[in-house]
Amino acid sequence: MRFGRQAFWRFLAVALAGAALPEKAAAQTQQLGVRHRIDVVVSAEPDAPMFQRLKGAKGELAFTVRLSANSKESRFFGMLHPSFPDLVVPDKADKPLVQQTKLWEEDACHQRRGLPKVTVTRLAGWFGEGEGRVEIAGINRHIGLLVPPDELTPGIKLEPASDNQGSFFAFRAQTRHSRLNVDLKIYPIDCFL
Repeated sequence: MRFGRQAFWRFLAVALAGAALPEKAAAQTQQLGVRHRIDVVVSAEPDAPMFQRLKGAKGELAFTVRLSANSKESRFFGMLHPSFPDLVVPDKADKPLVQQTKLWEEDACHQRRGLPKVTVTRLAGWFGEGEGRVEIAGINRHIGLLVPPDELTPGIKLEPASDNQGSFFAFRAQTRHSRLNVDLKIYPIDCFL
């Protein structure tokens, strides 16, 4: 009798577990995941030297972004090198040099595992022509080397906000001398795994 009860309870446990499997599988297919999109905006501080003598001048900017976005479902590590030719210095500081532009977007939906790691490591360009031409060369400080003349300070955290693309987290890299800002907006986009 004792063996009969144990067999009955084992059978019942297996039967209940088997019945729960389709429900569990259905719940797993509807698990909410995320993918990320990174946009960039380049602007200048109101006290930037370019607003004093370069209003309306043409130029170009290029920068390097180190990006690490790793999860079980998606892996990316590399350097992005966006460039923006044919820029014009605006007459007011409230207008950006580079309008919001998509820099990178994940294709795969993955588990929520934090934000991608992004760092602007270099900002270069020029504005103006002839003798009035101004070169921009902002780089990060490195251990063991002199502080660069136009030091680029990455990783300045900005307040989370939202716009017409959705909610985002923002990080700023700023050059000390030329007073330019590279704002990276990271949008978490909900998706199903």
